[in-house]
Parts: sequence; structure tokens; C-alpha cells
Amino acid sequence: MQEFLNLNRGKQVKREASIRVQDFCETYEILGASKASEQASRCIGCGNPFCHASCPLGNFIPFWLRQIASTNLKAAFKLSNESNPFPEITGRVCPQERLCEGACTLADGYGAVMIGAIESTITEEGLSSGLRVPMLEPNGKNVAVIGSGPASLACATYLLRAGYGVSMYEAAPAAGGLLRYGIPGFKLDKSVVTRRFELLGDRLKLHLNCEVGKDLEFEEIANNHDAVFVGIGARKPRRAGIPKEGANSSFSALDFLTAIQLGLDGAGEGINLKDKRVIVIGGGDTAMDCARSSLRLGAKSVTCVYRRSKNEMGGSKKEYQNAEEEGANFMFNVVPKELITDDVGNVSAVVLQKSVVVDGGVRAVANSEFNLACDVVVFALGFSVEAPSFLLACGVALDGAGRIVVGDDMQTSCAGVYAGGDCVRGADLVVSAAAQGKAAARAIIKALS
Repeated sequence: MQEFLNLNRGKQVKREASIRVQDFCETYEILGASKASEQASRCIGCGNPFCHASCPLGNFIPFWLRQIASTNLKAAFKLSNESNPFPEITGRVCPQERLCEGACTLADGYGAVMIGAIESTITEEGLSSGLRVPMLEPNGKNVAVIGSGPASLACATYLLRAGYGVSMYEAAPAAGGLLRYGIPGFKLDKSVVTRRFELLGDRLKLHLNCEVGKDLEFEEIANNHDAVFVGIGARKPRRAGIPKEGANSSFSALDFLTAIQLGLDGAGEGINLKDKRVIVIGGGDTAMDCARSSLRLGAKSVTCVYRRSKNEMGGSKKEYQNAEEEGANFMFNVVPKELITDDVGNVSAVVLQKSVVVDGGVRAVANSEFNLACDVVVFALGFSVEAPSFLLACGVALDGAGRIVVGDDMQTSCAGVYAGGDCVRGADLVVSAAAQGKAAARAIIKALS
């Protein structure tokens, strides 16, 4: 350990842009055991580890870094998977520069420890060598989990480890929620998501293509289980509030990414973007996902339009760089005013205005309009919660933003019904959703013990 003076922060091998833009395979390669051990040795073992404190899951980061630095894969795997329901996923998709790596003592001057890349490598190497997380014998109690995204997967994982049976209800044709349909394969290969569900074993009863409130009544689920966890995410798109926003060939980001993944899975028609001019409105990671996906589907051009400056973009610098390398164009300090359509209602251009930031807010500049021609528009402006009718019918309380209200024990106003993730917090990080799913599982276990 403490090799930071002798060893610089490494870099993950990244596929060349001209090659990776031809498919949806992951952009970055896994470090490998030797490289992970070497990079982990840079950790200085802080007495007050800021990396641990900044992780929503409270991961035991310095401890598993020490173990993998000593080439003790078994111990590193155990420690990493104890606090985290899916380390190989968070290692890939977490914005580490805003969390653990951003808080690393070495970040200022020496380069943070490669926590995310090492985290993924530990579990990948461990699974490849046959390591698994043990589960207790069945205790005869069963919990229903509605949704299969990060919060639901986390909740199910900790319940199953504790001996509970879990029945999971998912409206889509494949499990994973946001992990499957909202994060493209070039960031998270779908085989990784599928494997994580398979690792949970036969005690997970997965009901796909099953929309609660439509295909199966919530009351029936609640009556047949000892507790219910709701992790339905936040899918309602935020609107730009401009004329003709709903024109043909205009999409919200999550609908856009979902349709693309369904097409890749052979479960839907997908979206034809061959030789199309695509405009993506937004500057976060989801906007980058939409831009990069469009390029892989043969778009003639992709332009990201953002209302603030490059330095004010809300997403990861890494994702912006990847999108730029792959051919995405960017326009800063502009806002959409309206969509222009042709005679049959298809979008043909976006009317844009220049914008300025005043007292922290964005204002359009008068008489600065110009048109940008396009064939497809994607709005990546964030998401909010839209509670399904079955929750309202059973008396689950919501806040003013439509989010499910829970207590400290993650229980809703309806006894025995728990909730977590984006449907409680609003749209947030995968790791934050996982933390709430884990907390709900612990609360359910305590209540049923």
C-alpha cells in the first residue's frame, strides 16, 4: 500500500472511437487482476476514509483495496459484495469522480485511486474463479418486489441472502429496469445485468411482461406476500414546454433509449436513425447516451444542444469526451423555442435561441432565433415520478412532486408496503437507488423477524 509516490494513476483501456461506434459493446476494458492489484496499492489507507463516507452504499472501499493489493481476491470479493448488491455494475456506471474518487485524498495532486475500475474487476475476477455470495436457507417467508431496476434488484438481493423468497413483477420483457433499458450497452453490457439476476437463483420468482394494476391486481399481490417493496423508478419525462413538442419523430430520452434496446433485444422494432439528422436537447449523461446511441445506429449527424456553457454541463466529463470522440457535435448557450414540422407532422427543424445565465438562471436572448434542420429530436431534460393508480387506490401517500413518502424504515403510509429508489427520491444515481433498496430490505427483515 501507499505506492502513490512510485506509481501514477492508471488508465482503463478504451476502445478506439472509430471501432466502438460500430457496435454497442462496452467502451472500457476490465483492468484485470494484476493491474487492479497494482493500482489498489496506491491507496494510503486513510484513518478517516473519505471514499467510504462519500459512497451512498457505505462500501468498505479501503478494506477491499487492501485485500486486492495483497492479491487476496477471495477476501476482496467478500468485502466488496457484502455492502454492495452488484459491484460489477456500480463500478461501471457510478460517477466516481463525484463520489468516492472525487473524495479520495490523492485526487488533489497525485490522482485518485481507480476505485470504480478496481471494484468492477474484483467481482468479475471473483465470479470467473467461482466465488459466490452465500445465501441462508429458506425461512418460509415471501416478499413481493414490484419493478426490477436498481432499487428492486438491491432489495431482492439482500432479502434472498437472508433466506426470504422473492417474487418480482416487471412490466417489461426483460429484467433490469433502468439498468437494462436506460443505460446503453456501451456503458453496461446487458449480459452483465442478466448474469446478476441469474446469480440470485431459483428463489427469485421473476414475472416478466406483468404490469401490476393491469395484468395483476396489487391487492392480490399484497394478500399473498408477507411484505411488498415498490421500486418503480421515475419515468415521466420533463417537458421543454415548447410548441409542437410532441411532433412525430420527437422522443423523450428514456422512451428513445428503451425503444433502441428493445430493438437490439429483438423485442421491438427499434428506431431507424440511418442517415438521419438527430438533435439531442440536454447536457447530462442521459443526453450523451442518446447521442452516442444515435451514432451507433447510423445517424448522419448528431448535435447536442445545451442551454449553458460546456463547463456547466451536469454530466460526466468522461461521457462528454467519449461522445465528442465518436462524432457528436455540441452547441452551447442555446435553448429550444419550438419545433417546426412538415405537412404530415414530422419534425423538420428546431427553432433555437441564444441564452445567457443571469443570477444562476437561464434566459433566452431576444431576437436571436435561428433554425437547425433535423429529422429526429430527443429531449433529455430529466425525469419525474408518476405514481401508478394502484398506489393511490391502496392509500400510499405521495408528496407534492408525486414521489412516494416513506418513513425512516422505508415503509409507506400503507402498512407492510415499502418503497425506495427514484420513485421515492426522484431521478437520481443507480448507487443511491441501490442504497435505498438495501435499507428497505433490512427494514423488512427486521419487521418480519
